[in-house]
Amino acid sequence: MVEIDVPLVSGLIAEQFPEWAGLDVRPVANGGWDNRTFHLGDSMSVRLPSAERYVAQVEKEHRFLPALGPRLPLPIPVPLGLGKPGKGYPWPWSVYAWIAGDRSSLRTIADLTVFAEDLADFLLALWKIDASDGPPAGTHNFFRGGSLEVYDAETRRSIDILSGEIDVPLITEIWKRALASTWKDRPVWVHGDVAEGNLLVRDGRLAAVIDFGSSGTGDPACDLVIAWTLFDEPAARAFRNRVGLDAETWERARGWCLWKALITVAGEPGTNPLVKEQHRRWIDRIVADHLSRT
Repeated sequence: MVEIDVPLVSGLIAEQFPEWAGLDVRPVANGGWDNRTFHLGDSMSVRLPSAERYVAQVEKEHRFLPALGPRLPLPIPVPLGLGKPGKGYPWPWSVYAWIAGDRSSLRTIADLTVFAEDLADFLLALWKIDASDGPPAGTHNFFRGGSLEVYDAETRRSIDILSGEIDVPLITEIWKRALASTWKDRPVWVHGDVAEGNLLVRDGRLAAVIDFGSSGTGDPACDLVIAWTLFDEPAARAFRNRVGLDAETWERARGWCLWKALITVAGEPGTNPLVKEQHRRWIDRIVADHLSRT
């Protein structure tokens, strides 16, 4: 990852968008892992990929978000400017309209079940948008919406690494069940990273969905992992009922969540070491949910 700081961002803005050169640049709280985000004045943000593997997301968002936004029930990012390499920074970057709101969490959400239903309604609207021209799952979005087979070797390696900490036969069974089916319907648009940091809250309600860098088209299972990462049992039940997808899709969704949790706890390259304990709790919830349904 490259070093991205206020002087760099200020220099890029002054060089490429002189009309905004006088605006204050300051880091955003919880500014992101894949990208670094900064305030630009009071009404805009600047977002820069932190590593080369995230660069393809920039053009994709500029191309597709203006078409998706009007068809969705909640605000999503609006691109205002596409930056280019400069000042020693090697990749394209973006300026967006700022969307006010707090990061979703158990502290900021007033009613978790209502939040779950609002999120389900957003996803249902997203999945209904014509996806025929959208980008299929691939390296640009880490295969979200595609087949979990891509991550089979990585997942099994993580299971081996964690063999002294987890129930290997049970975790392997959950993983095999996730691999056993495929999405047989038409491809749909997926957000690809429906997580707490990408869901904004105002007055206790879901107010916006941000960061479409992992978006693409394919299987919606990857958009369901929040059922284990944030929701309690009543909220997860409401979410499951609202989206109305079949049991096999939920098994693939469980696989997406399990993959991410296992590689993070195992310390695979590119994962965030600061959230290992959180991901251990995800594994516990996945196991409990699996056992309750078998």
